[in-house]
Amino acid sequence: MCMSTVTALLFDVFGTVVNWRDGISRDVSIIADQKGVSLDPAAFADSWRAEYQPAMEEVRSGRRSFTILDVLHRENLKKVATDFGLGALSAEDEDFLVTAWHRLPGWPDSSEGMLRLKQKFILGSQSNGNIALIVNMAKYANLPWDVVLGAEVVGHYKPQPEAYLNACTALGLATENCMMVAAHNDDLVAARAAGLKTAFVCRPTEHGIGQTKDLRAEQDWEFVAQDFNDLADKLGL
Repeated sequence: MCMSTVTALLFDVFGTVVNWRDGISRDVSIIADQKGVSLDPAAFADSWRAEYQPAMEEVRSGRRSFTILDVLHRENLKKVATDFGLGALSAEDEDFLVTAWHRLPGWPDSSEGMLRLKQKFILGSQSNGNIALIVNMAKYANLPWDVVLGAEVVGHYKPQPEAYLNACTALGLATENCMMVAAHNDDLVAARAAGLKTAFVCRPTEHGIGQTKDLRAEQDWEFVAQDFNDLADKLGL
């Protein structure tokens, strides 16, 4: 495929760029140990993450005005903490866990691969995360964004088409000049429907070793890569 028209790469972040499951498990373990509670931190992370889409759907449906992800994470944490026996968290512990989403580790190839891609393309986050979350994460995980886009900037949560369209508009680019990079086929379905080019990057352990979803490209995406370095290779960098 000719890439001469693509100027910007827009990245999904949770799962594509960073390993949210291990990062959240790490910090949940710290609080559980401090409170003397025995729990499965990975199961806690999975349960907290499972509240993510229902909370955003309240916003997408119009039943709730736009609310940033930090607030949704905090609300969902209260329920999950109770379910896992952590009980009522102190304000300090609650803040520590909510900001765990700001301290997620990148995949081993993320920083290096993104730096290679940055030689030719504008790199933008196209995430449902809010600005402070993505900026703090970039500092923590050494992610070389050119621009932070996504839900708080464009006022919509993926996979609403406005999330993709408004990001392209913010860059002053047509949709065909932007390519969505994601480890999730459904994200790419929505991006392609909005007119963006697409690249699938496989992250087979995002949900742990028993992952059953998004193990392969499910459509003829313009590019399919094993990681960001592989994507850079395929883009001629």
